[in-house]
Amino acid sequence: MSSPVHDPARTSPRDQARTPPPVPPPVPPPVPANGPANGPVNGPVNGPPPLPAVPLSDPRYGPTHGPVRDPMAGPRGPAATRPRGPMSGWRLRDFEDAARERLAPAHYDYFAGGAGEEITLRANEAAFDRLALVPRVLRGAGIPETGVTLLNSRASMPVLVAPTAFHRLADPQGERATARAAAAAGTIMIVSMAATVAVEEVAAAAPGAELWFQLYVQPDLAFTERVVRRAESAGCTALVVTADSPVMGVRERDVRNGFHDLPAHLHCENLRDGPDGPVRPIVMWPELSWEHLAMLRRMTDLPLVVKGVTHPADARLAIDHGAAAILVSNHGGRQLDGMPAAIDLLPDVVAEVAGAVPVLMDGGVRRGTDVVKALALGAAAVGVGRPVLWGLAAGGEAGAAGVLGLLRAQFEEAMTLCGCAGLAGLSRDMVRDMIRDTVRDTVRDTVRDTVRDTVRDTVRPC
Repeated sequence: MSSPVHDPARTSPRDQARTPPPVPPPVPPPVPANGPANGPVNGPVNGPPPLPAVPLSDPRYGPTHGPVRDPMAGPRGPAATRPRGPMSGWRLRDFEDAARERLAPAHYDYFAGGAGEEITLRANEAAFDRLALVPRVLRGAGIPETGVTLLNSRASMPVLVAPTAFHRLADPQGERATARAAAAAGTIMIVSMAATVAVEEVAAAAPGAELWFQLYVQPDLAFTERVVRRAESAGCTALVVTADSPVMGVRERDVRNGFHDLPAHLHCENLRDGPDGPVRPIVMWPELSWEHLAMLRRMTDLPLVVKGVTHPADARLAIDHGAAAILVSNHGGRQLDGMPAAIDLLPDVVAEVAGAVPVLMDGGVRRGTDVVKALALGAAAVGVGRPVLWGLAAGGEAGAAGVLGLLRAQFEEAMTLCGCAGLAGLSRDMVRDMIRDTVRDTVRDTVRDTVRDTVRDTVRPC
């Protein structure tokens, strides 16, 4: 059974002012000839024109470039973290274009698609486009400090790798390469329960990486506990409990493509029952309740992050049942279609939590300015999912690192331009909802004019 990809959203057509740079020739993933990769082609197939291969971190290409630096050492500032090498100058849109060229069409659609008519998927990004930043000036802030500590895990920036499934569809190294890229960027990776590399192997591939583990609580609670113990033993420092999936949302792209399971050579290794045992399917469980969260709290000392909270009342219940953090998410538009954008849900949850625990969000983050907007509205950090997958598919470990380096550079630049020395310098009054303000001004002017005209017509001179 296929498993959902978390928290990201499709890339919107932004920054289309220039032609995408050349990319390496496509290298399709090794899938069986009769696998789902041979489903019908959906969406555009014309991407950037291929040019000669470039040295990337994947073993197919050679040594790794180093687009990311230690945040505590060396020159500081946006230029210090901007990616170098053949992917320098790329936008996130370019990574997605390259990924579309390299991936089998059904696999691209699996990563890119959402539930239903994909209304929520599109809304996640469109909502960020609707928000505008109002910078402060002459604050003498200097180059901003971007590091953040979340649940005792240190990250060089408030951008986490959100949990997404099936990385080996994007690159043979799969989650190993993603973990190395996250470690090089100095940030946290949330390993999906539906990873195609076991959590123990992910940790071994990236010593010193900050890893959290995403969990679907299973009806077999003994098996759930075994998975939790594996995550603990692998060195994961938090559990991210997905709460928004009592059933799996219907993704129409997957239905059209006939993509319902992994190719035969790939498995969800965290669901393997014993070293040589069978791989279980992920069971979406409608009976999952707050009592199960309390059970997890008793089961493990790891801090619990509840993912998929959208209603303020549920944020309060999560805290009451032992949550150490809240992750506002609509599952990247992959579960219930027709929900509001994640960034629009964030402020009410932040207000309800009132600082009791950190509030994170994912869904639609595609630029460094998006990160600034989310933090100004109260998020402690954001998660990015699809962009990292596009980097992984475009260039393995170096591609994923390039995406994280690009977001880091954009974020530092935006913070500097907003006059912020650190994350504490951001405030809600630095974000404007352009549509809301336009509607407010229109209503105000209309009411004023109506009242004026009514008074004029009623009170006429004798």
